[in-house]
This record gives sequence, C-alpha cells and structure tokens, in this order.
Amino acid sequence: MTIMYTDTDHPSLDIERSVIEGAGMSFTVKQCKTEDDVIANCRDADILINQYAPITARVMDNLPNFKMVVRYGVGVDNIEVAEAVKRGIVVCNIPDYGTNEVADQALALMMALVRKVVYMNRRTKEDGWDCTMAFPIQRLSTLTVGILGFGRIGSAFAKRVHALGCNIIACDHHLEPGETAPCGYVTGVTLDELIEKSDIISIHCPPLKGQYIFDEDAFKRMKKGIYIINDARGGIIDEEALDRALTDGTVAGAALDCMKGEPIPTDYKLYRHENLIVSPHMGWYSVQAAIDLKRKVAEQAVKFAQTGTVDYPVYKN
Repeated sequence: MTIMYTDTDHPSLDIERSVIEGAGMSFTVKQCKTEDDVIANCRDADILINQYAPITARVMDNLPNFKMVVRYGVGVDNIEVAEAVKRGIVVCNIPDYGTNEVADQALALMMALVRKVVYMNRRTKEDGWDCTMAFPIQRLSTLTVGILGFGRIGSAFAKRVHALGCNIIACDHHLEPGETAPCGYVTGVTLDELIEKSDIISIHCPPLKGQYIFDEDAFKRMKKGIYIINDARGGIIDEEALDRALTDGTVAGAALDCMKGEPIPTDYKLYRHENLIVSPHMGWYSVQAAIDLKRKVAEQAVKFAQTGTVDYPVYKN
C-alpha cells in the first residue's frame, strides 16, 4: 500500500521512518494546506498520515485508492469522520500518547488558579512581600471538582484530584447521573448539575459542532467564584461570555490551554484579566509523549497496511 503524509511540521521523521521502513515499507511527504492540495498531491495514496490538512468528503471522493487516515494527536476536527464512515474509510487517531501530560497540565493549572501562584508571583515582584494580596484562598479538600468528559484524560485527572481530598463529580455519556464510577470516588451528574454544583470545572471533552457548552446562560448558573480550566479543545467555552464572567466576578479564575482560533494574538482582550492563565496548547507535550505519538502514528499506518485494522478507530465526530 502507498503511504503518504498530507502535511507535517515535524523537523524530523526519523522515528516514523524507522518503524515504516523497518516493516519493509516506505512513505512520501507532501505539504498540503487545502483540499485542492491534497487532491492534487495525494491521489495515489492508500494510507494518509495527517496533521492539519483538511480531509473532507470532496477529498475522499477524489482519491480513488484512499482507505485509511491516521492523524497525529487526539482531535480529528479537520477530518469529516461521518463522511469517511459512509465510504468505508478508516479514521484513526492516537488518543493515549499524552494522557498523563494533559492530566498533569490540568492539575497544574488548577493548583495555580486556586493557590493564586501566577498572580502572586507577579504581585510579589512588582508590589512587595505581602501575602494578604492573595486572600481569600480556599482549602482544596473543601471544594467540589466537576469533570466534563470522563474518558482516559478525565479519569487520570480525577485520580490526581482525589489525592488532594476533593469531592469529585463528572458528566459523561458513559456515566449515569448518581452512578459511582468504577474508581469508587467519582459520582456521575448531569451537565446542569455539573454547572451548578462545581467549585472548579475541568474540561476533558471534544467541542460540540456549532455551539458552546459553556455559554452566557451556563455562566449565570455557576456558583459565584468558580474556577474553570480547559485543556481539551477551543470552542467549548464562549470566550465573550467568559470575559464578562471574569469581569463581574462570577468566575474567580480561568486557565486555558486551548482557545478558539489558535494561535491567539498577544493583544487579545481576554488577556487583560490577571486571574486568567494561558498556555499555548502545550498540555499534550513531554519529551516522552512526543516520541510515543510519532511512533504510534507510524505503527498504525503499518498495522493497517498489514492487517486492514487499527488500534484506535474513530467512528464519529
């Protein structure tokens, strides 16, 4: 089978090459940005390895040999998965390469928000040695942490939060309201309950197409002084509504590793809030996670070429 990269910004493909060539196969690299680029350059591909280039129904219909696409990372926003399913094209992602890293990032952001670490770092350096500028700070073990999305990452985050003694609730389609998760320390709730009962919300789910999960109405129903963390995907939080909620104090602090319209310019108006922490979609990264991602992408391409199956099929988006 013919393996092609639609695009990549990786400076080296040595890890992928060792896996693919080690299996007696080869690949070519294109640098496509648009549907037309993919159609023009990847016409002979059976298997696509994909980073950002759009894989749409039109692309699928113009690649006569196209059978499978594997995407670097968890998200498949740039792939029309439902259209692929209709055509019998296999879509594969790599959902487990950075599970611990994203959970760690969420925990770090939560701790920094509640303990006001980033805020006080700046205040101490600029205004002097006065701990009262941080007051009030709540004891973590008295807080209810709501987790939206209780898959690999949400579960890993819950394990970390549990060690702090927090009460944990979660909203997920695999967890019924009132049900205790197999771990024994997380209770299922509805989305409405999550919004209304949480002191901290950490987001670990994909976005909904065409609508925000946390919009103006959701912020109005939250506890005064809530903290919200997103290192899942942009487009889940209405950032205009978040701006207003930070301004009026409904939200005591927000931490965003993912935002709508990335990359975000430095003059973005949300950045004026001192109780906002931002990181540039880096939650997935560690040296080890990056290596695992590259290896697993190549392994999935090889596995499909050899067996017609993959370990991480995506059936809907």
